[in-house]
Amino acid sequence: MPTEGTGGLVILVAARDEADRIGATIDALKDALPTGRIVVADDGSGDGTSDLALAHGAEVVSRRRRHGKGGSVSAAAATVQPLTELGDAPIFVLCDGDLGGSARELARLVEAVTAGECDLAIAAFSRRLGGGFGIALRLARWAIRQRCGYRAGAALSGQRAMRAEVLRTVVPFAPGYGMETAMTIDAVRAGFTVREIELDLEHRPTGRTLGGFAHRARQLVEIARAWWARR
Repeated sequence: MPTEGTGGLVILVAARDEADRIGATIDALKDALPTGRIVVADDGSGDGTSDLALAHGAEVVSRRRRHGKGGSVSAAAATVQPLTELGDAPIFVLCDGDLGGSARELARLVEAVTAGECDLAIAAFSRRLGGGFGIALRLARWAIRQRCGYRAGAALSGQRAMRAEVLRTVVPFAPGYGMETAMTIDAVRAGFTVREIELDLEHRPTGRTLGGFAHRARQLVEIARAWWARR
C-alpha cells in the first residue's frame, strides 16, 4: 500500500554492481513511496548499474572509482539541498540496491517516523538468507552497546528511515561498512529515539564463499574502526 503525504521524502540507495536488481528495487520504491526523490549512490559499478537506475527514473551520483559504502552514500546525501537549510519535516530513507521487489516493505519505516514512533527506524530482516557465521553482526552489536548502551538487534541493517535532524547528525557517514554501526552510535548519543521493525525483506546473500569471507573481513575491520573512532 503506497504511503502518501509524507512531505519531503528522499531515498538514498547504496549500490555496487547491482544491474540485475536495481531496476526492481527502484520500481518497488516508486510504487510504495511515490512522493520520494530517489538518488542512487553508485560506488564505481562496472555493470551498467547507473544506466539502469537512470532508465528507471532515479537520479544517480556515480563515483568513477570505489570509495566504499559510507563514502558513496555521503556523496549522494551531499547532492540534496544543504542539510543545514532543511527543517525537520523531510524524511530520509537509506537502503541497499539489492532489495528488489521487497523494497516496498520500507514504507513501514517511513510510517513509523512520520507518526512520531521514533526518530530513526531500522529494518530487521524477518528471514535470514545465507551469510556467514555472524561474527560481524556480533561485533557490531557489541560496539554499539559498548559506545552508547543501546542493545541493537539489526546492527548491520542498511535499511533505515530518519528525520532530517538525525541525518544532519550522522553525516558524513563512517567509511565503508562501518557506516551503520557508527550511525546508530551517533544517533543514540545525540538523544534520538531508535526503533527496530521486523520486515519481510530479501537481498543478495554473500554466502560462505571466498568472496563472501573477504567481504566480511572488510566489515570487521571497518566496524572496528568506527568503534575506535568513537572512543
